[in-house]
Amino acid sequence: MDGTFETQVDYYQHFDADYERDVPEEGFGGWKKASVQFARRHTGVVVMHAWDAGTREQFPGWYRAVPYIPRSQEIARTVFPKLLEAVRASDLPLLHVAGGGDYYKELPGYRHAVELAGPEPPPLEQAAADPARTALDEFRTSHTFVGHHNEEDVKRGFARLGFMPEARPLDSEGVAENGRQLFALCKEKGINHLIYAGFAINWCLLLSPGGMAEMQRYGMMCSALRQATTAVENGATARFELCKEIALWRVSLAFGFVLDVDDFIRVLPPRVS
Repeated sequence: MDGTFETQVDYYQHFDADYERDVPEEGFGGWKKASVQFARRHTGVVVMHAWDAGTREQFPGWYRAVPYIPRSQEIARTVFPKLLEAVRASDLPLLHVAGGGDYYKELPGYRHAVELAGPEPPPLEQAAADPARTALDEFRTSHTFVGHHNEEDVKRGFARLGFMPEARPLDSEGVAENGRQLFALCKEKGINHLIYAGFAINWCLLLSPGGMAEMQRYGMMCSALRQATTAVENGATARFELCKEIALWRVSLAFGFVLDVDDFIRVLPPRVS
């Protein structure tokens, strides 16, 4: 089809449950591959929360609470250079979602997004605090995440946050901190399908400002690059990165498709001068 390029995608066939089995879901078709057409003019790649978190020696408490950081650094080192180079040489726009500090606010791509999106609406009204709720919040911080003994390192880490060197935006690339700004950038370029890379697939990429759940409300299709992300894992899932696998299933089921980085690079349409 004119104006499209063909790419291989993974999708999960979430039907038909087989009630003759002990576990009906085991009748689902499961992961499958297909070749589909993406529109050249309406597809973009977005890198989200590619944060430079320093080193474990600098911020040991941060790394104790967020051990996906080393996995993200390995992905940035081994996957991002070839991926971002290929996207920048292609017909597809490259966008960025930042957050967690002010490190991006002087970039021309961010100032452009702010201008396009216009003034931010007032923040949502917040529920009133009370002593019992405050105590519950305190309990969660101490016992669930991040642990009081790690708090100071996390604060220090976010205070000097920046882009991973491999993922720093070019001046010509849009940078957003929320869905309004990202949608404004997409609207300007005619994008209705975003392909996500970044960290973490089951946390920020799904639920943070500019993530898939928010962008779906703007009518966007949201897909993910399998090798260009990792997930927040727990003690029972980390060895086999099961939370990443579940998150990719959720992307396929609720938002878009899952793509292999090398397959995607091979079919990227060259930029038309």
